Amino acid sequence: MRTLIAANWKMHGNSSWVDKPAEFGSILPQSKREGVDVLICPPALFLAAMTANTQGVFIGAQNCHHEDKGAHTGEISAEMVKDAGADYVIVGHSERREGGETNRAVQAKAASACRHGLTPIICVGESLSQREAGEAEAVVAAQLAASMPEGETSIVVAYEPIWAIGTGKVPTIEDIGSMHNHIRKIVGKGVRILYGGSVKPGNAREILAVENVNGALIGGASLEMDSLAKITQAVAVSS
Repeated sequence: MRTLIAANWKMHGNSSWVDKPAEFGSILPQSKREGVDVLICPPALFLAAMTANTQGVFIGAQNCHHEDKGAHTGEISAEMVKDAGADYVIVGHSERREGGETNRAVQAKAASACRHGLTPIICVGESLSQREAGEAEAVVAAQLAASMPEGETSIVVAYEPIWAIGTGKVPTIEDIGSMHNHIRKIVGKGVRILYGGSVKPGNAREILAVENVNGALIGGASLEMDSLAKITQAVAVSS
């Protein structure tokens, strides 16, 4: 299974950032990242421009609407994301779930993404209080059951403990391994499972070596291409 290193730029960047895939390619050419897929998810405004010169980097969106068209001001459909040249879309990120996005909405978005030939990255994860109460596995299992589109196998799951996102806090290697093994039993063998939550060049190698960790969903550490390259190198095999 190929490793997936996914960069979520969130609300960062400007028009000059469309050249960052080329910058990444100059730092870490494709020949030095065999066995690894690299994905950058910029703000939607820059999607089309970034797909023009990807240097072998996949491009994805940070969100999509579940309907193909309609009176949904400010939204973009999966069909539009695909038309812009993207291959992936993140759905159910914790920052959106905290804003009220439900499992049902995530499932509908993931289903729409699959219909239009996109690979949805379905995010799940527990809060600190849920983990401390011993409910982490049950919470994640319930999110998966309600968020994954029925009958679709072309998906990616990202486990992101909410309390570790952007905080510098990272679960123990044992905790990450235990949760990823738990998710593996639910989603089956063919689905890539990413870990997300304060992944940095300094801890990437250890985290990505854990069984059933098939990549990473990276926030702040992915904004600089040198940092993203170092994380990628933690698993890349040079040819």
